[in-house]
Amino acid sequence: MSSRATGTRNGDRILVVEDDAAQRVGLQQLLRSWGFDADVASDGQEALVRVAAERPTIVLSDLVMPGMGGLDLLKSLHQQLENEITVVLLTAQGTVETAVEAIKQGAYDYIAKPIDPQRLKILLDQIVERNDTRREMQVLRRQLREHGTFGKMIGASVEMRQIYQVMEQAAPTNASVLVVGESGTGKELVAQTIHQLSPRLAQPFVPVNCAAIPETLLESELFGHEKGSFTGAIARRAGCFELANRGTLFLDEIAEMTPLMQAKFLRVLQERTFRTLGGQREQSVDIRVIAATNVNPDEAVQQGKLREDLFYRLNVFAIRLPPLRHRKGDLPLLIDAFVREFNSRNARSVTGVSDAVLRMFEQYDWPGNVRELRNVMERATIVAKGPLVDAADLPPLTGARSGTKAGAAGSGLAPGTTVDEAERKLIDVTLDHTKGNKTRAAEMLGISLKTLHNKLKRIKTEEAEE
Repeated sequence: MSSRATGTRNGDRILVVEDDAAQRVGLQQLLRSWGFDADVASDGQEALVRVAAERPTIVLSDLVMPGMGGLDLLKSLHQQLENEITVVLLTAQGTVETAVEAIKQGAYDYIAKPIDPQRLKILLDQIVERNDTRREMQVLRRQLREHGTFGKMIGASVEMRQIYQVMEQAAPTNASVLVVGESGTGKELVAQTIHQLSPRLAQPFVPVNCAAIPETLLESELFGHEKGSFTGAIARRAGCFELANRGTLFLDEIAEMTPLMQAKFLRVLQERTFRTLGGQREQSVDIRVIAATNVNPDEAVQQGKLREDLFYRLNVFAIRLPPLRHRKGDLPLLIDAFVREFNSRNARSVTGVSDAVLRMFEQYDWPGNVRELRNVMERATIVAKGPLVDAADLPPLTGARSGTKAGAAGSGLAPGTTVDEAERKLIDVTLDHTKGNKTRAAEMLGISLKTLHNKLKRIKTEEAEE
């Protein structure tokens, strides 16, 4: 269980710097009763010696002391250790203004004397959460340096490193995040990683695919319903807002929501309250929202598919995931990770892919992105007869670009082919490849299932008119 849920201190050590002996001992005993490893110093000079020897992560220092006071101690610690130590100042009533100035110079916060134990504990819990996140970030940065991974995300390309930086900035906050990318690029994985790096880690992560839920059921899915609120509502059912309370709600394919549902969702974001279907009272909710879409949000706003006010509300942090065809330098890392995963899952001993397969992968456009590569590698590691995956172990790769005339002829397209005809052929080829599985075909084409159904309906209508 997470330390944030249990109050375990993960090695956070506190140094109490206080010239009044009674207050110094009392604070030490209080902190130890909360599970902290607490040491003491009687002034700033002694504190510097203790810091060098004990390396505490948190310093609680009185602001006014003989010799070196709290402000000078703060400056000295930041000069020596930069931001490795979190400093909280203890102030008497007449020194609050000085404490506020100290915050501008790098102190985390201040607490007025006499100290309110409840206020102190809340503040320390916040610092522990922040320190936990910092430690997790350090682990992730080391993983990125050594293995090219960032949590469950794989890739060390410039594009992915820039995304990791945005995720680091966004994770500790409560700000909304909008993730944009084609199907299969890993939008939900981004949301999960941000949640895991946030102070909400111990709380629920609730994903909702707006495109996969019929319009008539989406409102009940999000807000929940009361018994008897509509035909078939035989019992009360909690919605996703209620289930995600204090945690993170991930809404995939946000642009597939109807304008009416977008308006209701926006109201919840603004007011932080909602009402279940058939409910009589407003319920407060504390959620962090991460939304995703596989369409260009600016174009969706212009076309009226996405409310402009909702877009701005969600777009506090924007993350645009590149398609796999734009970061093929990450293919070896992805292949290696999938080989290890499926070797473990299926008791196989594949060591990698042949040079010929790697060249094929580099020439292929991967319309289904990382998800498609993962599926290809799962099948290939199972059917491979030797230590290396060979071309014979692969399913047909319909989106390959060989750069040859044969490759162009194999596409079935010729100069003069209209865009509509090309789209129709691409859909036919993809559906044939997936043996009629429309969900899989939509993923490979980089569109939502609803969009694919609309395109097929239009094609059928056009064929009937011809």
